[in-house]
Amino acid sequence: MLNGLYVMDPNRFDDVYGPQAREAIERHLTIASPPLTADRLTPDVLADLDVLVTGWGAPKLDAGLLAAAPKLSLVLYGAGSIKGMVTPEMWARGVRVTSAATANAEPVAEFALSQILYALKHGWRYVLAARAAAATAPRGPEIGAYDAVVGLVSLGATGRATARLLAHHHLDVQAYDPYADPEQAAALGVRLVGLKELFATSDVVSLHSPLTPETQRLVGTELLESMKPDATLVNTARGGLVDEAALVDVLSRRTDLFAVLDVTDPEPPVAGSPLFTMPNIVVTPHVAGSLGFERRRHGQAMAEELDRYVAGEPLLYEITESGLARRA
Repeated sequence: MLNGLYVMDPNRFDDVYGPQAREAIERHLTIASPPLTADRLTPDVLADLDVLVTGWGAPKLDAGLLAAAPKLSLVLYGAGSIKGMVTPEMWARGVRVTSAATANAEPVAEFALSQILYALKHGWRYVLAARAAAATAPRGPEIGAYDAVVGLVSLGATGRATARLLAHHHLDVQAYDPYADPEQAAALGVRLVGLKELFATSDVVSLHSPLTPETQRLVGTELLESMKPDATLVNTARGGLVDEAALVDVLSRRTDLFAVLDVTDPEPPVAGSPLFTMPNIVVTPHVAGSLGFERRRHGQAMAEELDRYVAGEPLLYEITESGLARRA
């Protein structure tokens, strides 16, 4: 048996590592300590640690922690982005890390699908217009969810999951992703196009990119101005992908356009932000990702990864240092 330790935010521990996941994990790991928070780690609990089981609230794997945990070989991260946890020292030591980011793609894709279909019916527009007028909103020329063009920015895990859900509907799906495999895109029923073409020809544009130096404020004035009449922008990825000053400016003038923002920059928006009062923008409080027991997917994915690790099989969700730059 390997020695393991649960270390993470206690408020999310049971959501992620429920009874089923814990039972599966503890078939392979001896866990002598109750779950700990990162600030409770001491050399005595780290000395014999082989596998760190963590998630939100993970400790930073810096030189000090690694020195205290000389046997640490695997980190199971039952959440999404690992960027706040990993360090050059960890990579140099050869510690392997696997993440539940793919499991988190499913609820994000479900939420994105709901907003894409709702946008094609102009749902939010009518809700906000009726509330402002205290009366039924007049109907307009809705696009409808048949043969409409949906553009996905990025075909990472969440973009692919969204494409799979969209395939159940009669839609024309296109995507921009400079790293995408054309054969994989074709198998998803997705046509690869350039970014400018995607914005200019899509009825709904849904953002799924990681936030990197290359994608920071990727969506600015030029792309927003180019959008089709009555088009909608949906952002369930990272707020920093959008130049919000440009978004406010363009949507103040292009009142036919609409934006659904589940993420903002900063998050939450500053008090008095026009994002809350503009008639063609709706803000949701970062609810697209896993909530409550939806996080059980994360723990189950990590339990399955541990099965593979113990069996000497390849890890499905392992993250490498070279691959990290393209992740959120």
